[in-house]
Amino acid sequence: MIQILAYTLFTVLVLYIVKNYLDKKNHPKGLFYLFFAEMWERFSFYGMRALLTLYLIKDFYSHLQNSEEIAYGIYAAYGALVYLTPLIGGYLADKFIGYRKSIIFGGILMALGHFFMAFPTEFFFYGALGLLIMGNGFFKPNISTMVGSLYEDGDVRRDGGFTIFYMGINLGAMIAPLFCGYLGETYGWHYGFGAAGIGMVAGLLVFWRGISKNVLGDKGLQPAKYINMKFSGISITNLIYLFGFLSVPVFAYLILLDTKSAVLGNVLSIVGGLVLIYVSYIIYDYKVRKNDNVSGDRLIAIIILAVFLTIFWACFEQAGSSLTVWVDKCVNLVGLNASQTNAINPAYIVLLAIPFSWLWTKLGAIKKNPNTPIKFALGILQLGLGFLIFASTAHFIGENGKVPFLFVFLGYFLITTGELFLSPIGLSKVTELSPKRMIGFMMGVWFLSSTFAHYISGILAKLTTTGTESSENLLSKLSNWLMGNPDTSSEAVATLVQYNTIYAQIGIVTIIISIFVILISPFIKKLMHGIH
Repeated sequence: MIQILAYTLFTVLVLYIVKNYLDKKNHPKGLFYLFFAEMWERFSFYGMRALLTLYLIKDFYSHLQNSEEIAYGIYAAYGALVYLTPLIGGYLADKFIGYRKSIIFGGILMALGHFFMAFPTEFFFYGALGLLIMGNGFFKPNISTMVGSLYEDGDVRRDGGFTIFYMGINLGAMIAPLFCGYLGETYGWHYGFGAAGIGMVAGLLVFWRGISKNVLGDKGLQPAKYINMKFSGISITNLIYLFGFLSVPVFAYLILLDTKSAVLGNVLSIVGGLVLIYVSYIIYDYKVRKNDNVSGDRLIAIIILAVFLTIFWACFEQAGSSLTVWVDKCVNLVGLNASQTNAINPAYIVLLAIPFSWLWTKLGAIKKNPNTPIKFALGILQLGLGFLIFASTAHFIGENGKVPFLFVFLGYFLITTGELFLSPIGLSKVTELSPKRMIGFMMGVWFLSSTFAHYISGILAKLTTTGTESSENLLSKLSNWLMGNPDTSSEAVATLVQYNTIYAQIGIVTIIISIFVILISPFIKKLMHGIH
């Protein structure tokens, strides 16, 4: 339990530093409450994420020969749907119930979902996933939108504020694997899942306290015209709550069905097509009917950036699936178990978020801040370099067929700096580029990129169990050269090479993509019409 005490003291210290920094830099008071609420919500989400794949492989489906492949499929389906529902939650909050009610309702659903995980049956397991998916849809896009509402257009503190908020996300993401991973692998998986539920309740209480102290002013309230609206005697708010609960078994069944017949890809294709058609219509409406080229072009810029964000997250999300299993099988762990290594990436962000926030603010003040497309390109480049480090561990295989733990830290460092160049900046730009009346919906579209990313991530993760079809193509030859063609007569080395080959290919492809983003960055910048 000394570990738990140390993690707690570290968390308190970081919160103290953040509070003083925000006061010193004169950020809105509401930011700290949103930071704190999001921190606990992410604690719950990443506690679940750290345990899910290992729990499925080692316990829930351990009796099946293909448990690893099933686990990757469930993780990918869950992750995809978790980021699909913000499209629904963002739209309903924008239009009907406001951001505050949406956040509270989403938090309640998620807390119930984590507590469902404490019961080891299929009914409760898939029910828990359904509750978490729907709850995240109501919570996730709307708390990010509320952060954006705290800043006026053109406020130089905006990117810094979002980076600090992003630190809250990752403080929760860091302490969750440490707490939940320790409890789950030491005392039992369901203790870890229960701790995640307690974290979600804490997030709700913090958000409610912020409302009670009126630090949010009039931000996030329900649109006045819908407050008293009723259908058949039922308020619009209660109808949406009912819709949320009734959607839970639908998503639960969709994941269960996907484990048997892989239907989710077709569902996502239909949803993606419908969303693209709808957004295209909105762009047409702005550019042709309203003669507002600026708003139309900015929406196009969001869509282009979302495509590159999808590529980033598809590779990044190996962290919660194949990378965790790779660490468990192929790395000489010291001081942490495999699930706890999920804390490395967010720990770096906690340490680097304030320096990056200061950097963007300082560069902005002297007009040297790189524009958003260039930041995206540099973020993807660093991601690629991180995966090349994972792949290069094949040069350092020990007698037991495992590699040094140091390389996990080095690879995650580059992936993390790449994330800080891309993700918080993207959140900030969506709130800035979107028309005011549809920020929540466009935030949902933005998170839709993570839906497709998680699904693609599952496909990539499954390649680590099957390998690639051919070793004769240029990409495979480059991968083998990078790894030094190690002797795979040992089963442990062969297992490591199977993972590392995929990581080498991810690294090479993403570096090529980053160069392409740099080449088209002037075009994207032009579409943004003055927004940096």
